[in-house]
Amino acid sequence: MNKELMALQQERADLVAEGKKFFDLAAKESRDLTDEEKTRDDEINARLAAINGDIQRLEAKRERERTVQALPKIEGMRDRSEDDPKRGFADIAEFALAVKGVYTPGGTVDERLLMGAAPTDFHQETGSSEGRMVPPAFRQDVWDVAMEEDALLPETDSEPTDKNSVEFLKDETTPWGSTGIQAKWRTEGGKMEPSRLVTEGEQMRLHDLYAFVTATDEILDDAPRLANRLTKKSGEAIRWKINNAIDSGTGVGQPLGYMKSDALVSVAKETSQTADTIVAANVAKMYARVINPFNTNWFINQDVLPQLMVMTLGNQPIWTPPNTGFVNAPGGLLLGRPVRFSESCETVGDKGDIRLANLKNGYYSITSAAGVKFASSMHLFFDYGLQAFRWTFRLNGQPFLSKPVSPKNGSNTRSHFVTLDARA
Repeated sequence: MNKELMALQQERADLVAEGKKFFDLAAKESRDLTDEEKTRDDEINARLAAINGDIQRLEAKRERERTVQALPKIEGMRDRSEDDPKRGFADIAEFALAVKGVYTPGGTVDERLLMGAAPTDFHQETGSSEGRMVPPAFRQDVWDVAMEEDALLPETDSEPTDKNSVEFLKDETTPWGSTGIQAKWRTEGGKMEPSRLVTEGEQMRLHDLYAFVTATDEILDDAPRLANRLTKKSGEAIRWKINNAIDSGTGVGQPLGYMKSDALVSVAKETSQTADTIVAANVAKMYARVINPFNTNWFINQDVLPQLMVMTLGNQPIWTPPNTGFVNAPGGLLLGRPVRFSESCETVGDKGDIRLANLKNGYYSITSAAGVKFASSMHLFFDYGLQAFRWTFRLNGQPFLSKPVSPKNGSNTRSHFVTLDARA
């Protein structure tokens, strides 16, 4: 017997026994139930009603499984539910209404919810808190929005994993350093001296990112509004949360952002520099401190743009306005590199109002190979006329470097991530 069904039946038996004790004691003492006993009896009755409903659903599910398993196997026959990623539904609103019907008293089960039924039931319930999985096409719609042009995750050095954690190997040696892999000149007849890879291992665990959205019955009946709320708004929220974590994550229960890491280089302001300004010398010194500037992007608070637009070195402007070809440079080009707006950037004058970042070479991320999970549940909020939708995505990330590296000559360290000190 299903463990969940057995647990529900045991809980039902325990509650019935508990309730019986109240009435037996009251009869023995020739009295009515006390207010406290009445309150508890009401709680027991309410829970018993919920348990009976859950038991009926599980028993009906078991009966469907037995029916499907008993059907004769026809050679060459296959489950065609995978041919339609929408599982027969026109849109997310139509699917939501079908789920609502399952949990409405007197409602019926839409046959499309049974596509790919047990033992490979795509819409299989996994407990009263889980609801039903949403057809893959509607999950992908939200994920496409989450990974649109200004998403940072695709710009990192990212790889999927089927595991809960991976070993992150860091190599912070340089070609000119005294450790790590080195090339050496060999004298005639001389012995070759080996060098070896120097790595430090660190466990990276996947963290859960979720978006939990409720929709009223009125919105469920309005397909365009529902699609906009679920697809566009939820995708934007997921994208913002991932971007902000890569930028400023604490590393506790979420990725470590480069602005919070010890690998960040922060360039000092100019002597006697006016508060709340950015000058050409700031930008030039930031550019000089970044590793591989050819893969970098500038990230700025949008209030910074007016100062960049009039910035020059000598008589030459160092900012170039955007044009049609600069899809990823809405803020134009600064020293030839794209300028992008970010709400994670601080206001003008504060540390972090302008950053130069090389995410591709400097930031490592891992994501769940299972992709985004999307479930819908009506029964949790039936009394409130709401339906809940939940997306879950697992990821983690952190900079490759634990600290800036020293150049062969000179004292100014370098990193994949550079910002500017506060100019108060």
